[in-house]
Amino acid sequence: MQVTLLFNTPDPERAIAAAARLCYAPVGGAELLETMPGDEVKKILRILLTSGHLSALEHASYTFALDGISRAMTHQLVRHRIASYNQQSQRYVRYEDEPEFIIPPQVKAAGADTEAAYLQHCNAAFASYRDLIDKGVAAEDARYLLPNAMETKIVVTMNMRELLHFFSLRCCRRAQWEIRAAADRMLELAAPTAPYIFADAGAVCRRTFCPEGTMTCGRPFARIDRSEL
Repeated sequence: MQVTLLFNTPDPERAIAAAARLCYAPVGGAELLETMPGDEVKKILRILLTSGHLSALEHASYTFALDGISRAMTHQLVRHRIASYNQQSQRYVRYEDEPEFIIPPQVKAAGADTEAAYLQHCNAAFASYRDLIDKGVAAEDARYLLPNAMETKIVVTMNMRELLHFFSLRCCRRAQWEIRAAADRMLELAAPTAPYIFADAGAVCRRTFCPEGTMTCGRPFARIDRSEL
């Protein structure tokens, strides 16, 4: 898996603070963006985050490229509807060479024989796909045979508010392993661009008590003190 931060709003914390401050300022957003002192930026961000008034966070966005992931993973990813996606098309991309299949860690852990059997089934499905292509079946119909393990690529853009929500769900220990690995890496790349906002981003237990009830992993709640940031 390769996760790349392609682009993000420049100086996102200042952009968000300026947008929020505009509601109560006699000057325009451009002037606020240029003249607002750093301590005021942080003060406004603290108010937004502690009060739950997060609409201003939608003024900053992030675009990531995710390569070497499975179709099973992207089926989960696109459930986050407040986002934009462009994914490699199985309708227009005809797979000629041997494909790459994503192998789950539990399959690898089960031993070499299990991994070989897993790949055998994946390759058999791909061979059937190629057979249909050779018989003149359109790729958009032959693709019905391709397994969820097929490697794919996707570009995703989320605003910061949705990105925080994505991290709260997908960085959780109970998230599926592949999307959790992607979310952890996305957070690692995004955090340096807005260290104050992303200070306690991630699983819900970084901010408050776990909401999973009896399904909790048991990780202790450890709140970050924003007054020290």
